[in-house]
Amino acid sequence: MFILGDARLPLAVRKNLSHYGQFIPFYTRKLVYDAISGHPDIFFCSGDRQLVVAPNLPEEYLQLLKNNGISFQTGNLPAENRYPHTARYNAVITSDFIIHHPQITDKRILETFTDKKLIAVKQGYVRCNLLHLKEDLFITSDKGIEKALKKEGLQPEYFSPEGIVLPGFSHGFLGGCLGLYENKILITGSLSHYPEGDKLKQFIQKKGFQPVELYDGPLFDGGGLLLL
Repeated sequence: MFILGDARLPLAVRKNLSHYGQFIPFYTRKLVYDAISGHPDIFFCSGDRQLVVAPNLPEEYLQLLKNNGISFQTGNLPAENRYPHTARYNAVITSDFIIHHPQITDKRILETFTDKKLIAVKQGYVRCNLLHLKEDLFITSDKGIEKALKKEGLQPEYFSPEGIVLPGFSHGFLGGCLGLYENKILITGSLSHYPEGDKLKQFIQKKGFQPVELYDGPLFDGGGLLLL
């Protein structure tokens, strides 16, 4: 298995991820603004064993997909330097839903996942703010997303983004610190450094998951962890 994560993740995080698969440092140059230039969730939309990737995804990552037989579709429009064009691929796909801002979503995503209902939200950075755990259960750091999912009868649990590190900004987003591997929630930091860490840990364990803290430091928003 390959795990794509921001090349700037703390070294301890990258080393510990190697226990679960081959870590692939992800980074782009001058395609989007620097703070998110290494974030996989800006260039990849993943769901149902299918990927939609931005057409300006650097060639080395396209070759990784091709050389390892990983199925993907190429999107219509590139990830660009300013919001909302940075967020075209930042949707969350579940077995039943596409969750995204419909005025931003690249059309290839809608064409690829035609069997799913679109849940419209006002936040473009959905994957940055949302992790789907199972069935109707989610973790989010965005109140608007929380409200939209509750309207659909789903179960999102809100946690504040305050205290999450994203260099260049006052804080990052919680979804960008998380990845899901079997029943483990991989966390790019220690919950002891996160103001709502105890609450999040208790929630994760109560729902039957195991929190895996990848280093002893603040939660680092690296655009999520993409497991292929």
